[in-house]
Amino acid sequence: MRALAVVLVAGSLMVGGAVLSSVGAATPATPDATPPETLKSAADFASIKDPGARSLALFAEMGKVIESPRCMNCHPVQRAPTQGDDRHPHNPPMVAGQSGHGPVGLPCSSCHGPANVQTWGQDIKSIPGDPKWALAPVEMAWQGKSLGEICAQIKSPAKNGGRSLAELHHHMAEDHLVGWGWNPGEGRKPAPGTQAQFGELVQAWIDTGAKCPKA
Repeated sequence: MRALAVVLVAGSLMVGGAVLSSVGAATPATPDATPPETLKSAADFASIKDPGARSLALFAEMGKVIESPRCMNCHPVQRAPTQGDDRHPHNPPMVAGQSGHGPVGLPCSSCHGPANVQTWGQDIKSIPGDPKWALAPVEMAWQGKSLGEICAQIKSPAKNGGRSLAELHHHMAEDHLVGWGWNPGEGRKPAPGTQAQFGELVQAWIDTGAKCPKA
């Protein structure tokens, strides 16, 4: 039985004259298929001299975040969460329950912990998590509504948890669960921009009268 020659040539493993594989060769980085979506800064709207018009333009920019899948999936009208960039029904089937934290006997915390958890499945790359993981209250259901209708809900203390505009800014700019939208875990596209940029837009919108688009 003739022995096969094993030779390392230029970083390739050769057995009996055949190149089997590269050894130590660098694997080229795979570029992101979809680069993160950006947000304009509040300063980008300074050229709009009319405060009301500027306020409307600012809220339209905020809408890139508000209407992104990272927000919409947790603000369903049908009181059942959706998933993915296409907002398909949650799998396994799930409902909000009376508390917004899932039905009795199967709370959201059964699967969702205090932080994202990486998985190695083909379809789900990670399970999202946050200490306050839950659906938004029914008063803040957004899916299927126009940006003007959503704006009216956001501004109304009767529908935003009794928040003033200043408290609303704090919620959007600093709340940890809201911030999850920019740190959604492997396999999910983050919300546009950053939470800090979003907070600046919210404050500028408030400062210019918190105008809402027509419903």
